[in-house]
Amino acid sequence: MFEDKTLVCKDCGKEFVFTAGEQEFYAEKGFENEPTRCKECRDAKKARIRQSREYFTATCAACGGEAKVPFKPSEDRPVYCSDCFAKMKEAE
Repeated sequence: MFEDKTLVCKDCGKEFVFTAGEQEFYAEKGFENEPTRCKECRDAKKARIRQSREYFTATCAACGGEAKVPFKPSEDRPVYCSDCFAKMKEAE
């Protein structure tokens, strides 16, 4: 049903392939728009966003270790480190 498509990156102008597998993934997730950036430019944009994001330090409610989170923790809600959060997600 899906076939590879060649698209042009809006940031660098290079052509990149939007594979049939990627198109199927987009369809499964309900994404309606095709990607506008190549993988390299998408990764670079994500890295810029991560670098500019402010992180806060909190104590993990499960293991007591240090947790760095991209939001200001509030006293009334538990905060979990990455490992404990991943374990909780697996258990669901």
